[in-house]
Amino acid sequence: MRILLLCAWFLSVSGGYGLAAAPGGKAGGVNKIKAAKGAVVEKTIYDFKVKDAHGEAYSLAGLKGKVILIVNVASKCGFTPQYEGLEALHKKYGGKGLVVLGFPCNQFGGQEPGSNEEIQHFCKLTYGTSFPVLGKLEVNGPGADPLYVYLKEKAPGVLGSEAIKWNFTKFLVDRTGKVAGRYAPATKPEALAPDIEKALALSPSKP
Repeated sequence: MRILLLCAWFLSVSGGYGLAAAPGGKAGGVNKIKAAKGAVVEKTIYDFKVKDAHGEAYSLAGLKGKVILIVNVASKCGFTPQYEGLEALHKKYGGKGLVVLGFPCNQFGGQEPGSNEEIQHFCKLTYGTSFPVLGKLEVNGPGADPLYVYLKEKAPGVLGSEAIKWNFTKFLVDRTGKVAGRYAPATKPEALAPDIEKALALSPSKP
């Protein structure tokens, strides 16, 4: 475990991984959809649907106008106590328009081995989470969920590396649907407060 934590720390402070310097990404196929008359338009985060913990569709279209914090989470990671900080952000800013979304992922050190039901029980019992912790998914590789393909293209790391490096990587989406920032696993949730407040102050009608 100590080795894994040291690796996570090293990845968070080196290799150009952290807050994306210039979100915008490349025009990959996942970012394009066809309009009514065959025209191709840019896909937005509101076009994606994921699965909730019960296997039901969860549409991000219902979050239009909200500020969204998206985090790949794990129950047996050195960063797992960040659940406390995420819950604190949810309680402080949820009424002002912030939505925190947790996505369990077992791709890093096998640190999220449980079922969706077990994960829900752990989160509520251990951290009293009241923000949505959705269904397990993959964030890297050929099985990566399309939402994460989109997020990585829109906000790669500082040196252009798109791959998620570890649990508790964070993406902040503003009220207009723009991916405004990407944050390393070691970045504590409370450190995002200034950026969240800035995003909350932005009118949904402004690009």
